[in-house]
Amino acid sequence: MITIKPMGLEDAPRIRDIDRSETIGSVYTCANGVMEETKAGHECPNWQEDDYTAIMSRFERELRSGGTAYGAYDGETLVGFGVLASTFRGKEQDQLQLDLMYVTRAYRRQGIGSRIMDALSETAIAKGAKSLYISSTETESAVKFYASRGSAPTDEVDEELFAMEPLDIHMVKRL
Repeated sequence: MITIKPMGLEDAPRIRDIDRSETIGSVYTCANGVMEETKAGHECPNWQEDDYTAIMSRFERELRSGGTAYGAYDGETLVGFGVLASTFRGKEQDQLQLDLMYVTRAYRRQGIGSRIMDALSETAIAKGAKSLYISSTETESAVKFYASRGSAPTDEVDEELFAMEPLDIHMVKRL
């Protein structure tokens, strides 16, 4: 039984439970709202220690600045998590960023990501957001997941987030 519950700063080390590896069949690029798919066919390895340290630091920074995190647990093992940033974005200042979202390899395609995204969406609505801003990795699995949850490429790319992750597919999900 997978349980979705809030995460705190003390939960950051549990991120080491996540196996982010995957076989990448295709990647996407997006220009002027038009996505193009390119076959990739390679294996993306799990994080190394430097990667875990960077993700945990980003997780902690977001929570310290008022962000919200939810984790998916199988017993005591973290099998997925997502982070909602606290800074409002967009022309109308009515978007909150879904900052981090990962489900460990062995637990994917079981609805866990959807449950985490639902919890983060409810929190965003409670904070007054009208949509989620998503800077998705360009992989087929990530882009198709967000699209299946109602996200679409944005016409209004956040320049700060684009500068940090220019290869990502920048999307918005209306709440």
